[in-house]
Amino acid sequence: MSKYDYLVVGAGLYGAVFAQEAAKHGKSVLVIDRRPNIAGNVYTEDVEKIHVHKYGAHIFHTNDEKVWNYIQKFATFNRFTNSPVANFHGELYSLPFNMYTFNKMWGVVTPEEAAEKIEAQRREAGIKEPKNLEEQAISLVGTDIYEKLIKGYTEKQWGRPCTELPAFIIKRLPVRLTFDNNYFNALYQGIPVGGYTKMVANMLAGASVQSGEDFGTGAASVGTGSIEVHVGVDFFDAEGAPRKDLMELAGKVVYTGAIDAYFGYKLGYLEYRSVRFETELLDKPNFQGNAAVNYTDRETPWTRIIEHKWFEFGKDDEGNDIPKTVISREFSSEWKPGDEPYYPVNDEKNGNLYAEYKKLADAESGVIFGGRLGEYKYYDMDKVIASALDMCEKELG
Repeated sequence: MSKYDYLVVGAGLYGAVFAQEAAKHGKSVLVIDRRPNIAGNVYTEDVEKIHVHKYGAHIFHTNDEKVWNYIQKFATFNRFTNSPVANFHGELYSLPFNMYTFNKMWGVVTPEEAAEKIEAQRREAGIKEPKNLEEQAISLVGTDIYEKLIKGYTEKQWGRPCTELPAFIIKRLPVRLTFDNNYFNALYQGIPVGGYTKMVANMLAGASVQSGEDFGTGAASVGTGSIEVHVGVDFFDAEGAPRKDLMELAGKVVYTGAIDAYFGYKLGYLEYRSVRFETELLDKPNFQGNAAVNYTDRETPWTRIIEHKWFEFGKDDEGNDIPKTVISREFSSEWKPGDEPYYPVNDEKNGNLYAEYKKLADAESGVIFGGRLGEYKYYDMDKVIASALDMCEKELG
């Protein structure tokens, strides 16, 4: 007899949603994560009263009312609006591309003037059906903005020339002929008060987070079910509890790790981009005056600098009362085994390889593959939650 109904591998958003819903349906759930903390890539830690996004900035945004109603059960959100700044060799531009951007770039004042300028550059480039990211970008915003604000940043982020990247990557970038610098076209947006780690802990029913493999301790009751959480447990670590033994603890497994890793990379490695962070605690109250500044020239080695305190609504007034600030420089790199995989490289070659792994996953009895790594998909947070809730409906009824 299995000790638990479900083993959830990964304490990020997908795993936390599934665990919460399964326990609500009367199931017993064991959640494990190889990191020493819960919350996956949305993990936030408290540094000098500042919630630091340790694995990169995460801003929750959605138009999905079902997801919004669900996530508000576990957190109160502030009304942070994502309005990044682009820095090109010291020239500062408003993002996403809007009338402030066009005025700074060309001196235009009206939407009609901006549209005419973009159309003239589009015609001059002679692009009718964009075949790659460069052509798609120029057709959207013209040559000047592409060269200054897209090309260098994108090539640093993806490690490939824009001419070798698919056009769809840039299609999600907002372009507005209004003075609206809210990056997301989302009805609901914000940062959870108290940080994402607190939110995920609430999703896990406040279960006591244990370190190591002393299973059977610290379960929290949810309805008639329960959730037990253990961190520092590597699903692939044969020196600890071997994978086979872990899987035998439960009737079913929900796996949110890399799909190719699960199968021992036997069909080859899927490609990812990884990110390295250089985080500093500075003895000053304000470093850049904005949560995110993108460095769009090719020469600056980092892609952006995050100043974490400005994610907190009200810190425009309160922030200077905190005499320190925390910044993180982000460096993008090609993933290699042992690195943290962040962004799937969703080109044709990787898509074909993933399709083969998906066939193996579909044939794997008793295992559900989900989340950004399990489905090899670039997911915003709300889409991860929606995917997990959909799976819960199929699995739990």
